[in-house]
Amino acid sequence: MQTSAVTEVRVQSGTALRLDSVTKTYGSGAAAVTALRGVDLHLTRGSFTAVMGPSGSGKSTFLHCAAGLDRPTSGSVWLGGTDISRLKPKALTRFRRDHVGFVFQAYNLLPALTALQNVTLPLLLAGESVDPAWLDFVVDAVGLTDLRGRRPAEMSGGQQQRVAIARAVVTRPDAVFADEPTGALDSRTGRQVLDLLRRTATDLDQTVVMVTHDPVAAAHADRVVFLADGVFVGHLDRPTPQQVADHMTHLGEW
Repeated sequence: MQTSAVTEVRVQSGTALRLDSVTKTYGSGAAAVTALRGVDLHLTRGSFTAVMGPSGSGKSTFLHCAAGLDRPTSGSVWLGGTDISRLKPKALTRFRRDHVGFVFQAYNLLPALTALQNVTLPLLLAGESVDPAWLDFVVDAVGLTDLRGRRPAEMSGGQQQRVAIARAVVTRPDAVFADEPTGALDSRTGRQVLDLLRRTATDLDQTVVMVTHDPVAAAHADRVVFLADGVFVGHLDRPTPQQVADHMTHLGEW
């Protein structure tokens, strides 16, 4: 395990996600608020990283910039071999559809579609054919084999989150981003979802980045990085929940 008060956390080889000197400022003049202050982060494919920080530390801004949902004020964001911070809006939308998986806390499933239809929706929107073998593998990996024909209203919150995870990985994205994926779940279901995200990295070789406020959730990751005042201020490798909680205590209000 390692901790350090640094503004950069890097894993150099086989980089799937890279942020270089990323800043994000909202507003201008006296009303300007800087949410990110020169963030650097390099992650390898198949890694599982949790991001934590006090309220207002820039976690959500970081996640949105890394996933291409928001554009940095300066610096660059690379997914695979593409600098997404330089793409024009239409090109960025197409790129996100094909190369980014996002797991929302609210699931964002279409109620009229079955579980399987929700999973394959990104492929259909992209005009791509479904690889039956890969689809079966993903569906089995997240435990949806017996739930393919159910609609969201017929599934529990944990089952809906499984569908959301399968939908996020079915396009073989460069990275999967999860925004508080266990925030609306009970502890037992939350553990199941975290186990699925762990398997997403190890079994499906996806790069997973999760923002969370929960030390137990963060401890499922390979590495926990900490944000404070818009910069990375340290990291823990394979920590216990107590170690994460102790580190957060020194950073301020959660």
